[in-house]
Amino acid sequence: MPLRPSSIPGERLAGHALVEALIAQGVDTIFGVPGESFLAVLDGVHEHKGRIRFIACRHEGGAAFMAEAAGKLTGRPGVCLVTRAPGATNASIGLHTAFQDSTPLVLLIGQVASDQRDREAFQEVDYRQMLGPGTLGMAKWVAEVQDADRLPEYLARAFHTAQQGRPGPVVLALPEDMLTTLTAAPVLPRVSPAVAWPSPADLLALQARLEGADRPLVLVGGGGWTVEACAALEHFARTWHLPVACVFRRQDLFDNRDALYAGDVGIGISPALADRVRNADLIIALGPRLGEMTTGGYELLQPPRPHQQLVHIHAGAEELGRVYAADQVIQASMSVAALALQTLRPEDHFAFPWTEWTSAAHADYQRNQQGTAVQPMDMTTVIQLLNRLLPPDTIYTNGAGNYSGWLHRFHRYSALHQGGRTQLAPTSGAMGYGFPAAVAASLLQKERWVVNLAGDGDFLMTGQEMATAMAHGARRLISIVVDNGSYGTIRMHQEREYPGRTSGSDLHNPDFAALARAYGWAAHTAEQTEAVEPALREALRSQQPTLIHLKLPVEVSTSRTTLSNIREAALKRKGTSA
Repeated sequence: MPLRPSSIPGERLAGHALVEALIAQGVDTIFGVPGESFLAVLDGVHEHKGRIRFIACRHEGGAAFMAEAAGKLTGRPGVCLVTRAPGATNASIGLHTAFQDSTPLVLLIGQVASDQRDREAFQEVDYRQMLGPGTLGMAKWVAEVQDADRLPEYLARAFHTAQQGRPGPVVLALPEDMLTTLTAAPVLPRVSPAVAWPSPADLLALQARLEGADRPLVLVGGGGWTVEACAALEHFARTWHLPVACVFRRQDLFDNRDALYAGDVGIGISPALADRVRNADLIIALGPRLGEMTTGGYELLQPPRPHQQLVHIHAGAEELGRVYAADQVIQASMSVAALALQTLRPEDHFAFPWTEWTSAAHADYQRNQQGTAVQPMDMTTVIQLLNRLLPPDTIYTNGAGNYSGWLHRFHRYSALHQGGRTQLAPTSGAMGYGFPAAVAASLLQKERWVVNLAGDGDFLMTGQEMATAMAHGARRLISIVVDNGSYGTIRMHQEREYPGRTSGSDLHNPDFAALARAYGWAAHTAEQTEAVEPALREALRSQQPTLIHLKLPVEVSTSRTTLSNIREAALKRKGTSA
């Protein structure tokens, strides 16, 4: 419906009111794929050109991943706009990732006209049924806006809900006829989440537990962290000389170069760190949900009552006590929890009994940085090359696959207080996440370098977003595609469970460098380790989107190193020797 003049002050199309409400919330970028169900919203973006932009993506899954990455980068809800059923179902993978990763996100879905509801109209879906909220659902809140005059109210609530407590995704369905209705409803002011501070009694009890410990360990993770909170965490850890381990794909919450850093607790955990988690007498879990990946399949910390003394600090009341009966639970927002912890001071002349324990934890981490060279393409050397040539505030992204293990193990992430998020990766284990996340990061923070590490199977799920990067002026963006002609993780498990009987895990791949050039990217191919550095230096010199295609034998990521590490970890869990 064209924009119509109105004699009522402030009256405009509801689609325009929605755009104004987004701008009021500080949104300047919407990711999506255009659809006829929300043309009024797109017209509103045109009306406010210069204040907000719509990034037209090539697939709704890529768009939702970009919005999720925006939520991780900014701490405010990323916004994704898609059309009804096909668009919504495609975008649901990003919704699930935001839910498991505790990332604030608002997904806006076009809906059939109100007078067509409940007739199975063209592309009709009841999103409250499909995406309904719950502790094992895909969204914190799902609603449909029937009244244009209430649209600003719904949007403000969506932004509140996405950020409140444990951050997460929210869904608003927008009937097409509602968006073309005239409304004079004013937009509501920018919302900020209320924060929960630990009580003084909780802090005193935690300090007493610390002073009585011999082998403490801090596990850091979850969503809602800020630059100030990460700096406060460092201060707290340094005051008490505590070893700090970051949970699965949250390695940028603590500087990996710090002498207190103990490594990452997730897939492929080093056996030494796994033993340290088991042998700790006090675990301070600051932010993580303590899910399957962090707990080694619920074996490093055994539910419901782990043998380690456990203090669980989390923003969501519903999470505390859900899996573990901790010795102490503290509901606190991650933006302020560490700020409260840094006020704790040990008694004068307190002798830290865990000094050697902390030093040994970091020494174990440093030893785990040494890899066995594998030729002709040594991925350990590739990651160390990135460490050496890229600036510390570089943003690294990845999806899912064995290739990501090299990045997690050998890259040293900088903490948030040294330039913002430096790790964008899905704890949900979603393939295809890393490349769209890299595109979003490049478009949102153009002054920083962004490096995506992707497997061959992973990249082809969302690689068409190369077109989006070029269309919207991405720069300083490098994608490294690790090509072993296989769904490597699946192949690895097949080799372990059914040796010599692989099926369905082999891939027939294109020439990735030629594909990238077809999109207008610069591209290089490397089959030997020595060829990577010249390609990388050329990418840094040109400052244009560049793809570097690495060719690896399938055995490199499915048996020689990864499989042996997983077998060793499995044996450790079972209490047997390798």
